[in-house]
Amino acid sequence: MRPYATSIPTVCQDFEAVLVNSNGKDDHVHLLVEYPLKVALSTLVRSFLASSQQQHPDIAARYYKGVLWSPSYFAASCGGAPLSIIRLYVEDQRKNL
Repeated sequence: MRPYATSIPTVCQDFEAVLVNSNGKDDHVHLLVEYPLKVALSTLVRSFLASSQQQHPDIAARYYKGVLWSPSYFAASCGGAPLSIIRLYVEDQRKNL
């Protein structure tokens, strides 16, 4: 694994994960990711946060203490929901911008 990845797709590749869909707003992002059970979700998320912080230092400099993201996040399992329904939810976030 690379110590510091440069993008979300690179992080996914490093963790043998697949970025199925993504979207977001000014204050948050939605990522639909398939990842192997051997990967700790917290490690994957921390890698996403670190890579985006490094990829956008110009934006991060505008924030308090140069921190682009808070250390908090929300993650949920799709459970039995079909992937098509989850994908629609992520895509629907664009309509609410």
